[in-house]
Amino acid sequence: MDQSGVLLWVKAEPFIVGALQVPPPSKFSLHYLRKISTYVRTRATEGAYPRLYWSTWRHIACGKLQLAKDLAWLYFEIFDSLAVKTPEERLEWSEILSNCTSEEEVEKQRNQLSVDTLQFLLFLYVQQLNKVSLRTSLIGEEWPSPRNRSQSPDLTEKSSCHNKNWNDYSHQAFVCDHLSDLLELLLDPEQLTASSHSAHSSLVSREAVVALSFLIEGTVSRARKIYPLHELALWPPLHAQSGFSKISKTFSFYKLEAWLRACLTGNPFGTSACLKSGKKLAWAHQVEGTTKRAKIACNTHVAPRMHRMVVMSQVYKQTLAKSSDTLVGAHVKIHRCNESFIYLLSPLRSVTIEKCRNSTFVLGPVQTALHLHSCDNVKVIAVCHRLSISSTTGCVFHILTPTRPLILSGNHTVTLAPFHTHYPMLEEHMARTGLATVPNHWDNPMIVCRENSNTSVFRLLPPCEFYVFIIPFEMEGDTTEIPGGLPSVYQKALGQREQKIQIWQKTVKEAHLTKDQRKQFQVLVENKFYEWLINTGHRQQLDSLVPPVAGSKQAAG
Repeated sequence: MDQSGVLLWVKAEPFIVGALQVPPPSKFSLHYLRKISTYVRTRATEGAYPRLYWSTWRHIACGKLQLAKDLAWLYFEIFDSLAVKTPEERLEWSEILSNCTSEEEVEKQRNQLSVDTLQFLLFLYVQQLNKVSLRTSLIGEEWPSPRNRSQSPDLTEKSSCHNKNWNDYSHQAFVCDHLSDLLELLLDPEQLTASSHSAHSSLVSREAVVALSFLIEGTVSRARKIYPLHELALWPPLHAQSGFSKISKTFSFYKLEAWLRACLTGNPFGTSACLKSGKKLAWAHQVEGTTKRAKIACNTHVAPRMHRMVVMSQVYKQTLAKSSDTLVGAHVKIHRCNESFIYLLSPLRSVTIEKCRNSTFVLGPVQTALHLHSCDNVKVIAVCHRLSISSTTGCVFHILTPTRPLILSGNHTVTLAPFHTHYPMLEEHMARTGLATVPNHWDNPMIVCRENSNTSVFRLLPPCEFYVFIIPFEMEGDTTEIPGGLPSVYQKALGQREQKIQIWQKTVKEAHLTKDQRKQFQVLVENKFYEWLINTGHRQQLDSLVPPVAGSKQAAG
């Protein structure tokens, strides 16, 4: 490593996947997090530090912060889902849970889980990203601060990443604006003044800088290799800048903070870099008579694993279908798509669907979070670790998920339904992302919003309205049926419908029509069917499956 030109940046994933899109509980303020930081160190022998066990966090969250147990578990589980684990470990945990026969057994298993205490404190602080401040609502956004005034390059004339979870400028501004607080949160209690602040002489432990690697990473002299923050801070040629003392094995608080501020720069693998200099993909074709231009960009040609990103905007009136290496393990953002059918049949890291209308999305397994915001009349079909939705109207979710779907604020007429499709590679993709068929909580949502805990915001799809969904593409692979099957009431409804078709066919057969009558009858049925296709909007879906004329074919990814 060449010590000149250290570049540090704020990682995207803790914000994209880790920050819940809802204002945090008031008790996640710095005041209370400092108290927790001190408390856990005095309880080191009781499963609080350096690893925080679920039972201890439950005691802190429910007993001291007055949080409901479900909410305490939600934050613990979201953080745990960000931890680096093999698919096998995730599948093993699903198996353990699916074998539990009571709440008590589930709780017993959860009690064996632990997370990194200091990183968990940082994760709780990051929830402030979506805090609604009175000042912001009165005078507008507080970021970017003057030093980051450059506007994010974008797909549309308006900001496509106003959503702070996806805006790397807001990630960077958040960490820069709160850097002192973040560092203070990690300090050993004896390094704090009586008023719980750092002093000029405060020393930061090695463990604290390791924890800060949850949010910050970097490189040296534009090397291809990415290092976690602590590896750079502890690299001998950088000790003078980072403030590390070999004797005390600690960092000087003020030197470390100054070094971090001097080196922090834009994330080279963030959304804005992806839009500005990412590879443009010709996956969508231009629809005649529309001025909207579909734009799809990715950074997978330059980004290492875990940093991959695909951003898709303004796909309009078409079917877009992809199973591509470009998508594997990527964070995907789909924005302002309208009247389209989008199939992304690869294992994905996370998916955010925002400001889309009248469209259907069929997704490969989503390893972490699938989030919808500000969508109308959208259907989503997916296996995902977690589903969360905010500000949606009339959307339908056919979901297979091991966690409870999160209904955040601003939703109207949400319909939840069982996952009802398959494609040949689906089970292989599920295994790669560590997603199993059980437990499946598609029908047990959790309402997480202050304005209303009214369950009338959602309904479960009535079995009489249920049909299976056929993915109309040929692929290699072994999956030939819906993983985990269908709940019995839905299976029964399908069986009854099948029976009606057989009765109808029998009736036609037994009518003994002449050749001319058969022809006449066929024309009547076809006309009725055609009428139905137009009235239901299925005609457009079928038409869009016909490949476009040569020259505007969808390019391979």
